[in-house]
Amino acid sequence: MSLNVQIIQPTEILDGTTAAALHQAVSQALNTAATVILVDCQAVTFMDSSGLGALVLALKMSRAQGCRFCLCAINQQVDMLFGLTDTHQVFEIYLDRAAFEATVT
Repeated sequence: MSLNVQIIQPTEILDGTTAAALHQAVSQALNTAATVILVDCQAVTFMDSSGLGALVLALKMSRAQGCRFCLCAINQQVDMLFGLTDTHQVFEIYLDRAAFEATVT
């Protein structure tokens, strides 16, 4: 099976204000018959509970379409949010894009 990897790169803040843009990007990726979606969080400097909710929704949308959903390059604040909400095990998380590419592609 050929992989169709779609990469989404949110910038700076992932919160209730920017959640709709993430949702739209994931929907567009799924419309291209993506088999893997990678959300590269390298440029994300802050995420709140609404941003986390947007990621959970994106994960559910992806799984419903049989698409793998991955994250990479999460910063310390995002990592702490995942720890506080016990969601580390929910997401497939890679250290950076190179680690993702070495494992997935």
